[in-house]
Amino acid sequence: MTQAITLDSAYATCRAIAKREAKNFYYAFVALPEPRRNAICAIYAFMRKADDLSDDESIPRGQRLLNLEQWQAAWRSASQTGATHDPVFMAVHDATQRFNIPLSLLDELIAGTTSDLKTNPGDAPDTYATFADLYQYCYLVASVVGLVCIRIFGYTDPAAEKLAEETGVAFQLTNILRDVSEDAERGRVYLPLEDLAAHNVKLDSILHRAKTTPPTPNERALLADIGARAEAYYASAAKLLPLIDRESRPALWVLVKIYRGLLKRIRRADYDVFSHRISVPTFQKLEILAVGMARLAVARLSP
Repeated sequence: MTQAITLDSAYATCRAIAKREAKNFYYAFVALPEPRRNAICAIYAFMRKADDLSDDESIPRGQRLLNLEQWQAAWRSASQTGATHDPVFMAVHDATQRFNIPLSLLDELIAGTTSDLKTNPGDAPDTYATFADLYQYCYLVASVVGLVCIRIFGYTDPAAEKLAEETGVAFQLTNILRDVSEDAERGRVYLPLEDLAAHNVKLDSILHRAKTTPPTPNERALLADIGARAEAYYASAAKLLPLIDRESRPALWVLVKIYRGLLKRIRRADYDVFSHRISVPTFQKLEILAVGMARLAVARLSP
C-alpha cells in the first residue's frame, strides 16, 4: 500500500530539488520567508521537470514532445482535482491556490519548454530570425517565471508585471550569452540571425568551432550588442524592486545581483564565452546572500 504524501513532504521534495539543481536561483530562494520560499521551490521543481523532459537528448524529439504533453495532462488533472501522488504537483497546486497564481502562466511556462522541440525538427539548427522572435522565446522561458514569482513575492501596482517581464528577459539574455558554446554543441543558436548578418558573422562560425577558439572582433561586437540589450532590461529590475512586498525584496535583490554580476564577468572577459564557461564564484554568491539575509532581517524589523 502506497503511503499518502503529506503537503509538508511534498514541499520538502521541491526544496531538495531546488537546492540540488537551482544554482543561482537557490541563493535568492534562501532570502525569502518560509511560505514564499516553499512556493518558489515548488515552481522551480515544476519547471525543472519540464526542462528535463524537454532536454533528454537520448529520446527522439517527437517522443519528448509526447512525454511533455502527457505530463502536462497529468498536471492539469491534478490542478483541477487536487488529487495526485506526485509531490511536485501537490506542492504546486497548493502554491497556486495560496498565492493566486493563474494556471495559464504555468501553461505558458510549459509552452516555452516545448518551443525548442517544435522549431526546425531534424538536423537543422534551432535559430531565431529576429530579436522580436527571441524576445518571445525569452518571455515564455523566463518572463513567465518572473510573472509567477512576483505573485509569490507580493505586489499591488500592475506596473510590476511589465517590469517582471523585462527582468526575465535580462536574465535569459545573460544565460544565452553564457551558454553560446554549449547551446551550439546542441544545434541551438539563440543569437538572432538578423544580428549575425549585421555583424557579418556566419552561422557556421558559431555552430562549428574549436572550444578554445576565442571570438573574432565581429563576434565580440555581436555578443556585446546582446549584452547591451540585457543591461538595458536590468533597469527594469531596479524599478521592480520597490513595487514588491518588503520581505520579498532581498530575494529579488540577490537574484539580480548574481545575474548582473554574471553579465559583468562576461563583459570583463571581452565576451570570450567560447574558451571557458563564465560563472559567478560560489564565495561571491554567498557574500551576496549574506547581504540579502541582512536585508531580510531589517525588513522584518521595520514597521
